[in-house]
Amino acid sequence: MSTSRAARAVPWAPRGSRCTSTATTADHDAQEETITQQLGPGLADAVDERPRSAVRHRRARARGVHLVVPALASLALGLWGITRQGSMWRDESVTYQVAHRPLGELWGLLGHIDAVHGLYYLLMHAVFALWDGGLVALRMPSVLATACAAAGVAAIGARLSGRLAGTLAGLVFALLPVTQQYAQEGRSYALVTACVTWAAYAFLRGLRATGSRWWTGYGVLLALACWLHEFAALALVAHALTLWRLSVPGRVWRAWSLAAAGVTLALLPLMAVSSGQADRQLGWLGRPGLNHWLQFLAVAAVALLLSRLLSRRPGAAELVALALPLTLVPAGLLLVVSFVEPWYVDRYVLYGMTGPALLSGAALAHVVRASRRFSRPARALTACLAAGTAVAVLLPWSSQVRSPESRKDDVVAVARAVEKSARDGDAVLFMPARRREWLLSYPDLLGRLDDLALAESPAASHTLQGIERPAAEIGRRLLTADRVIALTDPEGQPLDPYPQEKVKRRILDSRFRMCARIPVHGAQVRVYIRSGNCM
Repeated sequence: MSTSRAARAVPWAPRGSRCTSTATTADHDAQEETITQQLGPGLADAVDERPRSAVRHRRARARGVHLVVPALASLALGLWGITRQGSMWRDESVTYQVAHRPLGELWGLLGHIDAVHGLYYLLMHAVFALWDGGLVALRMPSVLATACAAAGVAAIGARLSGRLAGTLAGLVFALLPVTQQYAQEGRSYALVTACVTWAAYAFLRGLRATGSRWWTGYGVLLALACWLHEFAALALVAHALTLWRLSVPGRVWRAWSLAAAGVTLALLPLMAVSSGQADRQLGWLGRPGLNHWLQFLAVAAVALLLSRLLSRRPGAAELVALALPLTLVPAGLLLVVSFVEPWYVDRYVLYGMTGPALLSGAALAHVVRASRRFSRPARALTACLAAGTAVAVLLPWSSQVRSPESRKDDVVAVARAVEKSARDGDAVLFMPARRREWLLSYPDLLGRLDDLALAESPAASHTLQGIERPAAEIGRRLLTADRVIALTDPEGQPLDPYPQEKVKRRILDSRFRMCARIPVHGAQVRVYIRSGNCM
């Protein structure tokens, strides 16, 4: 029996390379060589004479293993501690309360703000209509999407570097702390990553396909990703750089350009609406700090180092040409744009982490194949040491992202503190007003209190936190209250300069006495009285 198959020739070679594609042959060759060594040439030939249908069935099952293993690992990690000790931070609270609004109110909100998340809110509205399962239902779509993304990373890695590399790449992606964090987040970023990842797979298939099927799938998936979050469109720039690096023929450029144009056209209605909301949507963002740049440079350095090491191996140019732009371009462009318009948040381009995972999977597969030269006990010892090191490094990170402290605040803890401190009919102030979000997911609790600054509710005003009264009216109403529950940011946070916020602070400081200050994660609950004793 032949122990190798001829490598399938690539119709065009990457820039500066004469590589051939061995992605579909590497693991099969290794399997045949192992069978021959274990059974001997005679028995191996006999095995090879089994009915072709049985062989095809076995190979079909083997083809799916490299997808299933990372997906199941990601699913298990996502289900582990999915309630995050019963906590929920304010962005998830927005998802929870907005998705529970009637469709008419939800549609009105999207015309005013958060259109960029509109499709996701509609999806979550459907999820809660089918199953109002609290925190589990809130986060389950992200868990499933992350498992789908891990399978997509494995599919790309297998196509470019073999099934072993694909399996390892999918596992690396699933194990990344940032992946685990957003796998348990009730927001759209995991869904965006899944769509972009499988779009990249369709992109790869389209490079050598003669029809339009794969490019159609590419355009649909990427358009869906963009409707889940507009910054998924930056993947188009990364893919264009991949095409340039691979020196693809004109027909590929034309097919990709047509698909990219379709994505852009599909995105135009959302862009038209969201551009008018940009100041309200992103006005809270500041310019990236030194820590953001250092994080980006650290990831970029690892990706560049792995690319350099892999570039010495035959057939790796296509992998590097896809993975490196995905790592560098979306995050890098957003950081640079933020010098003018501060739009950078790392989760907006979470899908870029598929690049380092692909490179890491290929590098690890090379190490595993190279280790076959050593004895079985030596390989077992090395594998145990590597697994132990990975657990020792990743377990603290994995535990941390499943704690309430891994997010900016915890609206559940805030609500519990208010419930313990407040009496029916107490006045409540949110300082600043956008912190009203802390109680909007608890309408029964909020309904027991007098929200004296609120002029129009979030639902009635088609906003996220409602509209507050003018400063003078807030001041007059505050002076009629005897007991006030004030929800504020932790000590040391910047104070909003708006008139409504100034009058709240001034009257509380001058006319009221603080009886209690209850710190909770990311917030504090203060109890004020105007007269009498604190008891």
